[in-house]
Amino acid sequence: MEKALAAETPLPAAPAADALSVTTYPVIAAISFSHLLNDMMQSVLLAIYPMLKLGLDLSFAQVGLITLAYQLTASLLQPLIGLYTDRRPMPYSLPVGMGFTLFGLLSLSQAGSFGAVLTSAMLIGMGSSIFHPESSRVARMAAGSQPGLAQSLFQIGGNLGSAIGPLLAAVIIVPQGQGSAAWFSLFALVGVVVLSFVGRWSHHHVTSFRKRMSAHAGNGLSRRQVAGSLAILGLLMFSKFFYMTSLSSYYTFYLMDKFGLALGTAQIYLFAFLFAVACGTVLGGPIGDRIGRKRVIWISILGVAPFTLLLPHVGLFWTAVLSVVIGLILASAFSAILVYAQELVPGKVGTISGLFFGLAFGMGGIGAALLGQLADATSIGTVYQFCAYLPLIGLLTAFLPAIRKG
Repeated sequence: MEKALAAETPLPAAPAADALSVTTYPVIAAISFSHLLNDMMQSVLLAIYPMLKLGLDLSFAQVGLITLAYQLTASLLQPLIGLYTDRRPMPYSLPVGMGFTLFGLLSLSQAGSFGAVLTSAMLIGMGSSIFHPESSRVARMAAGSQPGLAQSLFQIGGNLGSAIGPLLAAVIIVPQGQGSAAWFSLFALVGVVVLSFVGRWSHHHVTSFRKRMSAHAGNGLSRRQVAGSLAILGLLMFSKFFYMTSLSSYYTFYLMDKFGLALGTAQIYLFAFLFAVACGTVLGGPIGDRIGRKRVIWISILGVAPFTLLLPHVGLFWTAVLSVVIGLILASAFSAILVYAQELVPGKVGTISGLFFGLAFGMGGIGAALLGQLADATSIGTVYQFCAYLPLIGLLTAFLPAIRKG
């Protein structure tokens, strides 16, 4: 009788698989595409500086203040927004952030004074500050067991957007004038629509994600170890972004000065470097998922030092080869550093993402300004001789602890 009852009684259904345990590629693709749109529109402001300076009769000091206003809102606000949304998740802040960029572009297209341009720059910067911490959190939510891969795919969208923005500005805004910047607001409108769907997905999963992060919150490290590790990561970010700025901002000048290349030819070499950076961005995350993020940081920061030390002392052919190798290796660092930092402070994905994206923006801007002054005071060749030693800061990686997942 008991056997018959056992046979007739249905077994309880197995619990449904956690949706966040698998990599959700459509969400990662949507957030990467939105990153492309965001960074493409952000770069429009920088690309039309010459037009704004001439059309509004601005001084170089005023152009510098526009950059400062943009950088302050685009970098310093990010960790604060990330900290707030860690405590009070706001999935629909993504389309709101893109909305700030939309209004900033519309305002920029009609700006007839320095104050109006300054306001437009701050709106565009605020859009970036809202977008990056929350979108990085969504990438982590959708990553499943591959957070490095998700961050790399997310990052490649931003890299492509930064490269495409100036090209579109040259094709659309330069021939047609400042008012045509309004056309870029259509890209922001597309971003609002895409991010509304992403926000809905995030809204349905944010509670599960917070529980999942709380369940794996332990890493075996003291607060002192975590603080020291974050400081080391900050120095590694300084090393990476100062050197990357030396190539992205001054590489064409270096080639023209040392080898006598024409501007068009030098731009081809710059494109080769930027393409290598894009490839390195994609590779760094998934490799870190497989072999560990600390090893990727070792390889990408310190491992590039022999090539940077050689670069100022070789001919044109090897300069081109070394710059591609440097871009490929060094670009792989950011995804590994970001995910490592998120594992250092589990449950604070927004705060950490905002902090490190803010550092990336800030280091890039400060690096460009300081290296420009060094080039004016000495020579463009001196910039590369100085920057060649920056990757040696990667020796500090030895002091990063192994993270034990909770």
